[in-house]
Amino acid sequence: MKYLLGALCACAMATVYPALASAGTHESMGNVDNGRKIFLEGKGEAVPACQSCHGMDGLGNDDMGTPRLAYQVDTYILKQLKDFAADKRTDNTMGAMNDVAKALLEQDKKDVTAYVHTLKTPFMGSDLDGLRENDVEVGEAYKGEAIVKFGLPDHGVPACKSCHGFNGRSAGRMYPAIGGQRYQYIFNQLTAFRDGDRTNDFAGQMQAVAKQMTDDDIKNAAAFLTGAKPVAPGNPRAPVHM
Repeated sequence: MKYLLGALCACAMATVYPALASAGTHESMGNVDNGRKIFLEGKGEAVPACQSCHGMDGLGNDDMGTPRLAYQVDTYILKQLKDFAADKRTDNTMGAMNDVAKALLEQDKKDVTAYVHTLKTPFMGSDLDGLRENDVEVGEAYKGEAIVKFGLPDHGVPACKSCHGFNGRSAGRMYPAIGGQRYQYIFNQLTAFRDGDRTNDFAGQMQAVAKQMTDDDIKNAAAFLTGAKPVAPGNPRAPVHM
C-alpha cells in the first residue's frame, strides 16, 4: 500500500508540475556568448571558470565529484544556481558553488544556463572499472536497472523512470536528467537526500524516496544510471530539452 500511494503521488505530481515548470521556462533564456565566456574563463576573482571543475564539454569529473552538465535540463540548472546563491542548497562536493553562485548576477546565471544548454556531448558515463581500480565501492548495474525500471516495492521505492523518464534521460522540463550522470555524483546526491543534507528537491520527493534506499541500493542505481543510454531499440527518441 505504501508503494502504491507513493506511485500515485508521483503520477499526480506528474500531471501538475509540468505546467509549473513550463511557466518558468523563459527564465532560462540568456546570452549564450556571455555564458560561454563565464563557463570557459570565469568572471573576476570570485568566479572561476566552470570548466575547471565540470570540464570543457560539461562532462563532470569523478575524482572531483562534480556532475555532468551536458544534456541537463536548463530550468533545473538555473534553479540550482539560484538555490546555491540563496543557501537553499549547500555544495557538499567541493564547497565552492555557494560562493560562486552568490558572485554571479541574476543575468549571469541565466547566461551560463543558456550556454550549458548548448552542450550536447554524447552520453558516456563514468568508467566503473577505473573507479573499482581506485578502490571506489561500485554497485551492480543489473540490480540498479531493476530499481530504475521497476523500483523496490518492498522498500517503498518507485521506479526512477516514473519521474526521470526512460533510463533517466529526463521527463521534459520536469525533472533532471540522471542517465549518463557521473557515478560519484549520483551516489553523493542520493546519500545527501537520504541523510537530510540536501533538501531543495521539489515537494521533498527525492528525500522521501532516498530515505527508503540502502547504501547498496544507491550504489546499484548509480552503477546503472551512469552508463544508461537515452535511446534503445523500440524507444529511439533522444532527449529533447527545449
